[in-house]
Amino acid sequence: MDETELPVRLAGRVIPIDPAGRVLLFRYDDPPPKGPHWATPGGGIEAGEDYYAAARRELTEETGWTDVPVAPGEVHLESTVQWAGGMRRMVRQHDHYFVARVAVAERPLGEVAAMHVSDGIHEARWWTLAELDATGQAVYPLGLAELLRRLGRSGRSGLAASPGQWPGTPASS
Repeated sequence: MDETELPVRLAGRVIPIDPAGRVLLFRYDDPPPKGPHWATPGGGIEAGEDYYAAARRELTEETGWTDVPVAPGEVHLESTVQWAGGMRRMVRQHDHYFVARVAVAERPLGEVAAMHVSDGIHEARWWTLAELDATGQAVYPLGLAELLRRLGRSGRSGLAASPGQWPGTPASS
């Protein structure tokens, strides 16, 4: 089947960032074409939701946090072909990304272990920009470290109070 013939899944995703500029990612061991990879919290849009509502709901479901605000402006769009376990088939997924500022450094997750098992999440980890730059593992969205740097330089979504706040970002941009 040509990938343009695949069913489309719409998803809202969140890039949670702590005060030190680390980003929370989850590890999945999906079948090809994605295979093992790290990704931000998020998932499919449910009836009556838009991308933003789905992103906020998914952040709460996957982290247990009910008090983390998600900025309403989309910061990234990405389409991939992947296995959708809940749908039990290959899909073309359109991900819309939003940013959440987490007030606590490397904040632990709430009581979400059972949900992680059912969603195929094998691990949660806070990543620095240097770790994202150095990893040979697949990370989605593609180019996440550079996206974070651009957002930090621009100050979009309240990501940076001043240039250079983010590790690896030059102070003069």
